[in-house]
Amino acid sequence: MGLFRKKTEKKEYDKENQRPVLRCSICTGEQVAGFQDMHTGIFEEVMLIQNDADLEAFKSRYGIAEGITKIY
Repeated sequence: MGLFRKKTEKKEYDKENQRPVLRCSICTGEQVAGFQDMHTGIFEEVMLIQNDADLEAFKSRYGIAEGITKIY
């Protein structure tokens, strides 16, 4: 247990033009969380997801309450 906790600041993303997604690899099972532009389909990586705690950290950092879509 450390003396100082990391501050979890909420970050913003463009909710009108981007949606949160998990990009998943069919071969290796690797998952990367990020945002996909709704108009162009361009994916912007934010963080690697290795377990459920990483996914919850991503959701809490960006204030995402609903489920996240998976793309392959």
